[in-house]
Amino acid sequence: MKNTKPYYAVIFTSLQSENIEGYSEMANQMEVSAKQQEGFLGIESARSDLGITVSYWESLDAIKNWKQHSDHLIAQQKGRKDWYNYYKVRICKVEREYEFTKDN
Repeated sequence: MKNTKPYYAVIFTSLQSENIEGYSEMANQMEVSAKQQEGFLGIESARSDLGITVSYWESLDAIKNWKQHSDHLIAQQKGRKDWYNYYKVRICKVEREYEFTKDN
């Protein structure tokens, strides 16, 4: 991920329904499509009972454009109709970051 600061994080938390047919394929397609969008910086995701996906963007306009992207609109509609019992989206400004990597 490029470290352009400040930047924005979209935090998507979700609980899936019993019907997840086609979900993995659509999630993969959305990641490929998001990576092609202007302003996209990176993505991280984890899933157990609660799914958490964080995507990183250069600007609020880049996030707005992704939200309105035609393929993403289809995925959102399918998610509300079939795949999710619950989700929440949070948009945050990242002003600082740090990390640790253990040397072997």
